[in-house]
Amino acid sequence: MTYREALRESLREALRGDERVFVMGEDVGRYGGCFAVTLGLLEEFGPERVRDTPLSESAFVGAGIGAALGGMRPVVEIMTVNFSLLALDQILNNAATLAHMSGGQLAVPLVVRMTTGAGRQLAAQHSHSLEGWYAHIPGLRIVAPATVADARGMLAPALASPDPVLLFEHAGLYASEGEVDDTPVALDGAAVRRPGEDVTLVTYGGMLPTALAAAEALEAGGIAAEVVDLRSLRPLDEATVLASVRRTHRLVVVDEGWRSGSLAAEVAARVAEQAFYDLDAPPERVCSAEVPVPYAAHLERAARPAVDDVVAAARRTVG
Repeated sequence: MTYREALRESLREALRGDERVFVMGEDVGRYGGCFAVTLGLLEEFGPERVRDTPLSESAFVGAGIGAALGGMRPVVEIMTVNFSLLALDQILNNAATLAHMSGGQLAVPLVVRMTTGAGRQLAAQHSHSLEGWYAHIPGLRIVAPATVADARGMLAPALASPDPVLLFEHAGLYASEGEVDDTPVALDGAAVRRPGEDVTLVTYGGMLPTALAAAEALEAGGIAAEVVDLRSLRPLDEATVLASVRRTHRLVVVDEGWRSGSLAAEVAARVAEQAFYDLDAPPERVCSAEVPVPYAAHLERAARPAVDDVVAAARRTVG
């Protein structure tokens, strides 16, 4: 099935299996979701459980937090990560803090889904990759499924978590296809997507296809790249990343976010702190250009990390 269909099936399974689960957000009902993830769910489950909301992210994310506090299991959809900034007060000051401020008396089992990433010529207000910002916040779990199987398997454990979970879906992945099963996916573990012994490529979400394509290109030149998909951005699975770097002795982090203050910087810093003497070259970071994402197709392509950029960075580490 496609990535989009996998998300829809996971939502359908959750709605069927637990009467506390409901979906809410802009155009999730009659329109079927802006990216067609919730298509058909309104007809199957009705307007009480698939709720169209006003265009007010702060209001409907706040309503989701209240519902979670009241014992429900809401799945809130925000159209794009850019628009989630309108609900940042609710996410940061309420969802992420209430369990700690109540001494563990209050849990917020809330799932917030949102689309991230560029590549569709939708310009700056619809195309940024801000998941690294959210990974900065204690009290949240941040996940970024990069495969169809992960898209299918991450929702159930997210709904079972007592902590709020933000699920970032890259827009460029919705039409991708893959095999799935019914195995839940742990929310705190990275995955080695391709083994190698010469350089470690660490990435997540929509950059996984780029990293895998770069690994193919490097193999043609005699360089075996290991590709690590973080999957979880908070908490980070340091152990898998460090084990890979200790095998390959080189690191390239591929991140669609901006370079300054990026998740790539966090990964590189942790490797430098904990595996400095295992490195045979300085860590490399391949990130988006530090500009608002352009509208023009050729400029948008130039602003995002490309296969050639990753290949060049990996070759620099190998020397």
